[in-house]
Amino acid sequence: MTAPADLRFFPSADGDLAYLDTGSGDPVVLLHCGFVDHRFWAAQIPALAAGYRVIVPDVRGHGWSANATQPFRWADDLTGLLRHLGTGPAVLVGVSMGGVIATDTLLDHPDLVRAAVVGGSATGDWQYTDDWHRGIQAEYARTMAAGDIEGWLDAFLRVAPGEHRTADDLDPAIPRRLREMALHTISKHTPDEKDWLVHSTDNWSRVAGIRVPVHTVNGSLEPADLLAAAERLSAATPGGRSVTIDGTGHYPNLEKPEEYNRILLDLLRTLYGTL
Repeated sequence: MTAPADLRFFPSADGDLAYLDTGSGDPVVLLHCGFVDHRFWAAQIPALAAGYRVIVPDVRGHGWSANATQPFRWADDLTGLLRHLGTGPAVLVGVSMGGVIATDTLLDHPDLVRAAVVGGSATGDWQYTDDWHRGIQAEYARTMAAGDIEGWLDAFLRVAPGEHRTADDLDPAIPRRLREMALHTISKHTPDEKDWLVHSTDNWSRVAGIRVPVHTVNGSLEPADLLAAAERLSAATPGGRSVTIDGTGHYPNLEKPEEYNRILLDLLRTLYGTL
């Protein structure tokens, strides 16, 4: 698949990393969930770029960014990009995996982070404890090992609606978009490929040292343990707020983009002191 014309590339020490850079003003970084790419934020980018500089990476191994060939950390990749662009501190906005990248970066490179807005996640060392998510993780592993891409995609798409709904409860365009992005990313990898990601550790023990707000924005249909972890995270930071969007699951920015954008813009106006 040909890279979109507006993508730029940062030459990291382990291959080129793709990103969008649009708008002007105070910086906002949008971090996508696992298995997709920068297009996850298609409904947010123009709304934010009207008043902010919006930077949207494809995480390593996703979209048009290079796969890893040596150990790496998400936070270090993002830090390298922000230093390359000469920007920061920025507000980091992430969903699911992107939320973990935001908190990892805040903990490991606090000088580059003005605040974080995360959803569908907490910190990198928090794990789902409910049977539903454990079952999906088992399906990921089984189908990937078997090379069953369709089965893997089915498991991936089960996350989007939330615990008590199916894909039939969503606008059909949402699973179609997610499937297209996930298929592009997963086709870059092989079942026996080495996982070079080095996870950040001891995050919960370090949250008390955060000196900027961490706001959480989640769908109300997320599992209770995830919502509780989000409350705990936001409450542990100065000025942190926890917001839920009724009737949405793991990706509220896709299900109710106008409401998500309004919440996010309100938070950004508070954080940056803009009108």
